[in-house]
Amino acid sequence: MHIAKNDIVEVIAGNDRGKRGKVLRVNPKASRVVIEGVNFIHRHTKPRSQTEQGGIIEKEAPIHVSNVKLVCSKCNKGVRVRTKILANKKKERICAECGEMIERR
Repeated sequence: MHIAKNDIVEVIAGNDRGKRGKVLRVNPKASRVVIEGVNFIHRHTKPRSQTEQGGIIEKEAPIHVSNVKLVCSKCNKGVRVRTKILANKKKERICAECGEMIERR
């Protein structure tokens, strides 16, 4: 996957289109990512004990990786990503717009 944990991404489809956030979790098998502050769901919970309180909890739900673009620090916009294999056999992500190397955080 071209998206990794702690990357800054921009949502390009859905109700949260245009929002940016940090990737909290990545699920490569399902091709989904959880982004901070995007795609909230309401979870109705029951109190499990006398001390725990029930109610409606808002939390981020996974979004498909095809609906997000990586944000280039130089371009400051969502861009497509290319990969390049360096001389030391390491794979690097490169911005398709400006050619700048995008580092993992």
